[in-house]
Amino acid sequence: EQDFCEDQLYENLAWLTDNQEGIEKRLLTHRRKDSRPQLFLYDVTSSYLEGDCNELADWGYNRDKKRGKKQIVIGLLCDEQGEPVSAEVFTGNTCDLETFSSQVQKAVERFGCERVTFVGDRGMIKSAQVEDLHKAGFHFITAITKPQIRSLIKTGVFQLALFDEFLCEVTDGAVRYVLRRNPQRAEEQNRYLAEHPGADQHTAWKKVSEKDSRLGLSSMVTVTAADRCINVEVNTEYMNEIAQLDGCYALKTDLSAAAADKDLVHDRYKDLSMVESAFRTLKTGHLEVRPVFVRTEASTRGHVLVVMLAYMIVRELKRAWR
Repeated sequence: EQDFCEDQLYENLAWLTDNQEGIEKRLLTHRRKDSRPQLFLYDVTSSYLEGDCNELADWGYNRDKKRGKKQIVIGLLCDEQGEPVSAEVFTGNTCDLETFSSQVQKAVERFGCERVTFVGDRGMIKSAQVEDLHKAGFHFITAITKPQIRSLIKTGVFQLALFDEFLCEVTDGAVRYVLRRNPQRAEEQNRYLAEHPGADQHTAWKKVSEKDSRLGLSSMVTVTAADRCINVEVNTEYMNEIAQLDGCYALKTDLSAAAADKDLVHDRYKDLSMVESAFRTLKTGHLEVRPVFVRTEASTRGHVLVVMLAYMIVRELKRAWR
């Protein structure tokens, strides 16, 4: 009889990492037989670390709000049903855009997909990522940022009046935009300001005025100092322009209307909530991908893969219980 040693656990993590590609491929084949996903939902999160010796640890945008902790970045690729297909670990300073190309490569090489639409959150799919998708013969659905919306309004691609409770579609060349104003979101904002008279724009921006330069707020506020007082002058015209877009969002896709009408584009984008739900389960509750205690790259990748496999078991149990 052989004594159990923690080194055996590390060896198992290393084995999982070495065989991750084959494991993910076999699981997908087992679940879908000969069919392949035609839509992938993709998003990223971060997980903080205990200690400074992890080989993938670095400083980055910390979604866990753990100050003074290095982190890793985790990308999760799911199919159209929200079922995890692949998890990938990146160094902690990797931005969202830099994680995307490997997902396209997986879809082509690992999973043998030929016609796929990638759904990513705002800021995830930009020109370089669109180029990667087009090279593979793939399409995309994403959302654009508020500054991008304002820019497109100024250039006349669409008008502010088109944002309504009901979906509106605008075509600009090969790209389609699906526009909507969420009345509930705008009402919540107005209600909050009405119930909290101290929460005016001046007070809100004063709290971050000292970070004016670092956060790029120069177009919104002007910070001056005189007589031992700090003064913040709000650009009310600019702030009113921003307020006009409360509750507004715009989706962007290169799918033809024949392939997906505006309602389907909207619904598929909203399906990203399934990836967000997966992250909540992965990072809290019983699975606890965080904090990460392992040090080597292989152990870190194996640890995240184990948690993804556990989440797949959770989903299977929920289906059985239903």
